[in-house]
Amino acid sequence: MHAKPMILVTSGVGNTGRPATEELLRQGFPVRAMVRQDDQRAERLRALGADVIVGNLFDVRDLRRALDGVQRAYFAAPHGPNGLHASMSFAIAAEDAKLESVTTLTQWLLHPGHPSLATRELWLADQTMPWMPNVDVVRITPGWFAWTYFLVLDVVAQLGVFPMPLGQGRNAPPSNEDMGAVVAATLTDPTPHIGKTYRPTGPELLAPEDITATFAKVLGREVKYQPSSIDMFIKAATVAGYDPYEISQVRLYLTDYQQDAFAVGAPTTVVRDLTGREAEDFETICRRYAGERPEAVPSLGNKMGALSRLLRAAMMRTPDMAAFEREQRHPPLSDPAFAQDAPEWRATHFQANGG
Repeated sequence: MHAKPMILVTSGVGNTGRPATEELLRQGFPVRAMVRQDDQRAERLRALGADVIVGNLFDVRDLRRALDGVQRAYFAAPHGPNGLHASMSFAIAAEDAKLESVTTLTQWLLHPGHPSLATRELWLADQTMPWMPNVDVVRITPGWFAWTYFLVLDVVAQLGVFPMPLGQGRNAPPSNEDMGAVVAATLTDPTPHIGKTYRPTGPELLAPEDITATFAKVLGREVKYQPSSIDMFIKAATVAGYDPYEISQVRLYLTDYQQDAFAVGAPTTVVRDLTGREAEDFETICRRYAGERPEAVPSLGNKMGALSRLLRAAMMRTPDMAAFEREQRHPPLSDPAFAQDAPEWRATHFQANGG
């Protein structure tokens, strides 16, 4: 009987990397988890049986070291400056290692004219990864994750307001755990998945009012959806200390959300088809995620903290994200288009259903 192949999971402690690692370990596969730093999260993976390796996704030498003795891999490009550099470095190292297959994490919004640099770089990587002559590729193209709604959990739980600039856009949000299970399924037996693209989603499309009602049910309090502006999101994210690059990109995805791009083709049956179980609904996700977060606990301190954050955001001047992009020398486009406005995206994605 042959031993099970070694699998590398990049971003091993990330939102999809961690659950993918845990699922593969549960199924008895040897897993090497690549992480940026050896911290408590890495130690938890090590305790579960993962071979944890510290490395830099932008350094092909580290990637070659991480892939030594590996047969299959999951690659999640870092969502930050130079993501394309990391993708190409990984492709070179994967071909050098003669991997059997690679599962890559891309994005539902991909098209070459999107205003987001991160999305355009993912699109470029998505086009070039299959050029590896000896490595088979499987793509995972998620939309808007469930965990993002919990970025404002303190305000929801303490002040009874769900303040996000979602307009009336709809989404079928997948959990991190379902994402990890789908990734694991493509790695435990890659053969039926080679060359395919999968879009995992939750089981139903939700309007912002549906998400708000679920928060209210789980938290046991009244919650109101308060559509905010994208400028307010930028200010609140800045106050919360998020990286300016992340803010500059996510602000663009919010326009896609408002234009209902994440409702196109959703929901899918990918989670059930690949894992044999139904995708988690948002209430299940909400109970788990809220139960893990201290800011969901009602207290005077938590309430004052949430209120302070809102007030500081309201009073500050909106950071100029367009100026930031120019300062960072993001390659400009003469005619960028959001997903729903792009004929190329509509022509391909309106027929896609994740399989």
